[in-house]
Amino acid sequence: MSKVIFDIETSGVKFDSLDKERQDYLLKFAETDEEKEEAKQKLALYALTAEVVAIGMLNPETDKGVVYYQNNNGGTEEVSEDGILYKSGTEKEILDYFWEAMKSYDQFITFNGRGFDCPFLMTRSAILKSAPTKNLMPYRFSTDVHIDLLEQLTWQGAVRKFSLDFFCKAFGIDSPKDNGITGLDVPILYNKGKYLEIAKYCVGDLVATKELYDRWNEYINFK
Repeated sequence: MSKVIFDIETSGVKFDSLDKERQDYLLKFAETDEEKEEAKQKLALYALTAEVVAIGMLNPETDKGVVYYQNNNGGTEEVSEDGILYKSGTEKEILDYFWEAMKSYDQFITFNGRGFDCPFLMTRSAILKSAPTKNLMPYRFSTDVHIDLLEQLTWQGAVRKFSLDFFCKAFGIDSPKDNGITGLDVPILYNKGKYLEIAKYCVGDLVATKELYDRWNEYINFK
């Protein structure tokens, strides 16, 4: 069975670019300036107020992969480094690249994919008319198609959820956050034009997810 790990990075639109009705809706429950600022920072979490700026894919059996990323410079750039191909394009183009690549895999592995990456990708694809080639939201309680490690390691919500960084540190795995970048920094890097830096950060998440998957598969996955 061919397998792939994938992860996405997102960046929210500028709050001021939204019309008044949407601004009011997003700030409906924010009363203090701090709460309003927090609401604005969460724009990157919603497919209706954000874009996919990078999609990373890693084959857990070969450790080779690709990151499709936005660069806003026009055209397509490709560079390879340490077994990873970095390929740029528009958001629509990187979604198209992703769906074409997904045709080759029978099973996909994520960390919190069901709660974030998968619905985000499906919704953005519908908005941009990029045709999906896989159902990223199959039956929740089966790992035949989708192994969401957050679901598996919390026993489908029976115990508290923790971040990838927290799980990595508990399992003795190098955390991608140790390099000083977190998901909150992605919109900042994107607005600064640090597109390849975002793509390389995405690789760190892929590698950490792969190592966590190996541990789960060897010690927890009863086949």
